[in-house]
Amino acid sequence: MRDELEQAGRQALEEISRAKNESELEQVRIRFLGRKGKVTLLLRSLGDLSDEDRPAMGKLANQVKEKIEKSLAQRVQALGSQVREAVPSLDITLPGRKWWTGGLHPLTQATQEIVEIFTSLGFRVATGPEVETEYYNFEALNFPKDHPARDMQDTYYLGDDLLLRTHTSPVQIRVMESQGPPVRVVMPGRVYRNEEINPRSFTVFYQVEGLYVDQHVTFGDLKGVLAAFVERFFGPKTSLRFRPSFFPFTEPSAEVDIGCFICQGKGCRVCKRTGWLEILGAGMVDPAVLEAVNYDPEEVSGYAFGMGVDRISMLRYGIDDIRLFYENDLRFLQQF
Repeated sequence: MRDELEQAGRQALEEISRAKNESELEQVRIRFLGRKGKVTLLLRSLGDLSDEDRPAMGKLANQVKEKIEKSLAQRVQALGSQVREAVPSLDITLPGRKWWTGGLHPLTQATQEIVEIFTSLGFRVATGPEVETEYYNFEALNFPKDHPARDMQDTYYLGDDLLLRTHTSPVQIRVMESQGPPVRVVMPGRVYRNEEINPRSFTVFYQVEGLYVDQHVTFGDLKGVLAAFVERFFGPKTSLRFRPSFFPFTEPSAEVDIGCFICQGKGCRVCKRTGWLEILGAGMVDPAVLEAVNYDPEEVSGYAFGMGVDRISMLRYGIDDIRLFYENDLRFLQQF
């Protein structure tokens, strides 16, 4: 056995010295020190030796194993040094590379700012699916199938009673179905309408809606919340007015205007010489909508409001073409 151990040790050391990479070294290790390696099998056969020969052969076998392991470690280190020397050193005189960082889209920035204002006023955020049913998009919001108000919204129908939502108002119904009053939520999201693409309209745009339902909620509460929003979003000197309007899901309803901050109310091309800019629609939740979600309109009342983020952003930044938000032109987007 002595001759076999010494021969295995010499052979292993020779193969280690000839190995050109770590993969070849691993193969050498397996051949000699693996589960079925030469040295491993010799170690296992020590039990067949006599009591007199076993101690000496065991000591020799361990010495051979240790030499092989030490030689493997040294060779691995030597190969690593060769690789490091082959890699060219860093030239610190080269000019640095500029790494471009991303940024939030202007519509995302505006949405986040709007939502932050309302959450600071006690609203929580709610979201819903963009693919809706006619019931949630129209009927539960007091749009009967033959109601002329449906003509106000050109809809993308998908078949089987499915459509792309035309507003985020369906989220109001889903929230009220899932819980009882009080409800105070703000609902940001993307909506779709089959409209002609031009500087003032697009087939996809973003909305933020709000809903508050509880006992003794009044139109005065609605005016107070919207006044606080306008002051924080557009500035403390921004004037505000409410105009009577119509929406199927609110009664009474109103359009909300702010004083034109471009001409300071004097009249210009942007405000169509009126001195006012329309920013959102609002009103008290229609009793029919409350009944659709099993709320008692005799016990609770509420208000709702909705605004187009694209339109508000256009007004705020003086942008005259909504298509700029969706063309991914970095020259435009990097301004924000």
